[in-house]
Order: sequence, then structure tokens, then C-alpha cells
Amino acid sequence: MRPKIHPKYFPNATIVCACGNTWHTGSTVETIHTDICSKCHPLFTGEQRIVDTEGQVDRFYKKLEARTQYVAEARARETAKTSTDQPMAILELGERAEGALRKAGIEKISQALEKLALGDEALLAIEGFGRKSLIDMKKRLRSRGFALPGDAEAEPEAAEETKAA
Repeated sequence: MRPKIHPKYFPNATIVCACGNTWHTGSTVETIHTDICSKCHPLFTGEQRIVDTEGQVDRFYKKLEARTQYVAEARARETAKTSTDQPMAILELGERAEGALRKAGIEKISQALEKLALGDEALLAIEGFGRKSLIDMKKRLRSRGFALPGDAEAEPEAAEETKAA
């Protein structure tokens, strides 16, 4: 062996555990501190506990909490998206159609759904609001998750037509 290139060896190095257990062994470090040993490790003691020396459990719980919050916020956004208290402007029907609805006193989605419940003719009777605007409004309401009054009646008929074919 070449001289002065190897670290000093301590044949009686002391190892100290966080639980207080101490023992001796050979090492290049005189004193070693450890977090867990065979006297306190759950595998050897049979005790049920989580050994989290690097904070992995805490990080997992933080991620789990963040996900729970994200899911709750996403549900709240979806609920707000299908709220009937929203203004008609969010449907982006165009200036002419929105102006005609505003002139007729329909400024919220709930009011438009009430008119739709009376039938398409109730909306078509509004001056400046035509079939194209009605079709666009229905399409945008459906895309936002609203159930239109006429849709429930049309679905069973479509199902019967499919069975007959």
C-alpha cells in the first residue's frame, strides 16, 4: 500500500442511534449517528408505525390534499358553468341575437330556458331573433351541459326510429 493515501481506520468506531442504542464497529469515521437501528426498526420490533426519515409521507399527503382541492375546484367550476344565473352573453350568439333577446327582457339563461319550455315559436316571435340564432343558442346551451325542454321528448322518438330501422 502506498503511504498517506488511505483514510484513517478506527477499529472501535461508535455508532449511535436516535433511539439511544449504541454499539461499536470498525469504520473510517470515529462516530456515526443513525436514525434507525435493529432495536427500533418496525421490521424487527413488530410495532406498526411509519418510518419517514426523508418526509416522503408528508409529501404524499400534501400531494393528496392538493389533488383533493383541485377536484373540488373543478367540480365548483363545472357547477358554475351549468348555472342558469349566467348572462346570455356567455353563449356568444352575436350582437343582433343578443340585442333582440335583451330587448325582449331575456338577459339570463334561466329566462331563455323558460321561453324554450313554451316552444320554439315563443323565441322565434321575438323580433330580430331567427331560426339560425335559435339553433346556435340550443347548440351552445347543450355544449354547456344544459338539458333543453324539447330534448327529453325527442330522445324516445329517436330511439323508436332506430329500433324500427
